[in-house]
Amino acid sequence: MRTSNRTIGIALTGIIVGMVGLSFASVPLYRMFCAVTGYGGTPQIGKQEAPGATRGLITVRFNANTNANLPWDFRPEQEEIRLPLGDQSLAYYTARNRSGAPVTGVALYNVTPDKVGKYFHKTACFCFNQQTLAPGQKADFPLSFWVDPAIAKDPDTADVHTITLSYTFFRSLDDAEKSGALAQAGPHVGPLTRQTP
Repeated sequence: MRTSNRTIGIALTGIIVGMVGLSFASVPLYRMFCAVTGYGGTPQIGKQEAPGATRGLITVRFNANTNANLPWDFRPEQEEIRLPLGDQSLAYYTARNRSGAPVTGVALYNVTPDKVGKYFHKTACFCFNQQTLAPGQKADFPLSFWVDPAIAKDPDTADVHTITLSYTFFRSLDDAEKSGALAQAGPHVGPLTRQTP
């Protein structure tokens, strides 16, 4: 009897440890799934080069949002760009720290409609790194991207002529912890910056 209770206890402990491990792995696994498949409007990120301009044009609109806990002004430098499918393009977002102290932010992004995520390729962006701005500092964040010509051949996306790329900046987790706003912080993003005082 004691042996079977011990076996059941070990099995239940193993199941609990496995479930806890899976709960910690679920967020990274979900992010990886979205990045690979474009699910949920997640653009493709990588070093893959644009194939070059083809027939067909698409309009990319740029949207910027800032979480209320981040004292930055954040906006795109252009409202939209019309470009040939398969052609590499460059756009900029700008941020300025309105506060009297250094603040670190990170950005989330997505494209809409969601179904075009797998066709929108970012080759360089301000994703996955923290961005710190000194008091009153302004920074320009470049974004290099292209739209796969296959978007026009896919029956699910052939009717799409406009894509909206949205970024939302949040306080970084470290900065939110220091400022006491940890509960309001979101996931982070970030690299390439062109900073001006």
